[in-house]
Amino acid sequence: MDKLSYSTLEKQGFNEFLLKDAPERVLQFGEGNFLRAFVDYFFDCMNEKGGFNGKIVVTQPIAQGLAPMLNEQEGLYTLFLRGSENGQKVNRKRVISSISRCLNPYEDFEALMANADNKDLRFIVSNTTEAGIAFDPECKKDDAPPASFPGKLTAFLYRRFEKKLPGFIILSCELIDHNGDELKKCVHQYIDLWGLSDEFSKWVDSENIFCSTLVDRIVPGYPRNEAASICEELGYQDNLIDTGEVFGFWVIEGPQSIKDELPFEKADLPIIVVDDVTPYKQRKVRILNGAHTSFIMAAYLSGQDIVRDCMKDEVIHSFMNKTIYDEVIPTLDLPKDNLMQFAADVTERFSNPYVDHLLLSISLNSASKWKARCMPSLIEYANRNGGKLAPCLTFSFAAFIAFYHNGTEKGEGSLKAKRGNDVYEIKDDQWVLDFFYDHKNDDTDALAKAVIGNDRMWDGELEKLSGFTEEVIKDLKLIEEKGMYESMKEIL
Repeated sequence: MDKLSYSTLEKQGFNEFLLKDAPERVLQFGEGNFLRAFVDYFFDCMNEKGGFNGKIVVTQPIAQGLAPMLNEQEGLYTLFLRGSENGQKVNRKRVISSISRCLNPYEDFEALMANADNKDLRFIVSNTTEAGIAFDPECKKDDAPPASFPGKLTAFLYRRFEKKLPGFIILSCELIDHNGDELKKCVHQYIDLWGLSDEFSKWVDSENIFCSTLVDRIVPGYPRNEAASICEELGYQDNLIDTGEVFGFWVIEGPQSIKDELPFEKADLPIIVVDDVTPYKQRKVRILNGAHTSFIMAAYLSGQDIVRDCMKDEVIHSFMNKTIYDEVIPTLDLPKDNLMQFAADVTERFSNPYVDHLLLSISLNSASKWKARCMPSLIEYANRNGGKLAPCLTFSFAAFIAFYHNGTEKGEGSLKAKRGNDVYEIKDDQWVLDFFYDHKNDDTDALAKAVIGNDRMWDGELEKLSGFTEEVIKDLKLIEEKGMYESMKEIL
């Protein structure tokens, strides 16, 4: 089979949208599955329907990456957006042509830096993992390249400044709070470390817009088990096939003037520009992520293994809905119809027929996840309801304890536990595992009090909730007496 390229598609008589030549208007740090299924897809749609007319030059943030593969395919790859929409199975295919080329700055740093001289370049996008936005004092100004992403960006901005060219709209997509603000902070740390001028520092602030953003799309990525059959069907070899869910949402914190330069409304894309991304972050974390964390441990101990199958179980699905609609949504401040629609989308996303999302995978690091995703809703619910406890969220905490308390044998970075005849692994920070192992022989009352009283886990917040300890003990005893599944029924 011929490898995917513009000429291969031409030979096939390909008659869908392609943009072969356009100015490079976007620099992107990161070439992984997520950016290609999310940001690069959106720019491709803006090229087709919004008249954006711009290409993306991509650079690897680390030495090992996809540059050779992307360049062999002339920046082209096939994206499948798959899932459930309005109750119907959906599988949409699109050849993405928004990328012009991919650079490896560890082989040729000047090739990256030369883009700072391009007058057409206006946007910088990044997704360098949660660890990518970090200040590394070992980075030197003359390193080629500096090891850290903020170090590379500072060097790039400095060259732009020296050329007396306009700054950029910088869209940070890393999964950390206030990602744009944190990136800007790192840049200023390098300005200080490297002794760069006050004029440059002022230019960074006045000529560049560092946008914090919230990104939301599940991206399984390269479909390893299906790739050969997909290529047979496509009629060309594509080593960069990407897959993502149909749902996608991008919230950009910044001035409304960004919409004048990014024609996403014209392209009818799920992108919004807001003054504050925080309410949307809360919505995602508390509804989508909170739903996962609130039911998956109870569901696993009830015999389920995959999220999709949980949506077919009346008891588990009802428990999730009661948690979201009765206990989480009332604690959030976005318009109710907005929250209700997002919650409805969650069910379709969890029902995705193309994604086998394992409950045990989601259970990784559940102590910190429950604290970040569920505890704020529990506390806010009590605050707004005269101290009354949210029954499903309270039960989910008891299920978390039961799930971890089953771990009575130490493994390699895990505790080994049993569900019937099956052995499962509990994975978390070592101190969390050590804590539960040390309390493996506690009776129900002592165990609940020890967990709730662990300040390192909960910052003392759960101890303050009146009646919480007593309710958790009651739920744990119910689980011991009736089993997890029957207990969930009773909570409903």
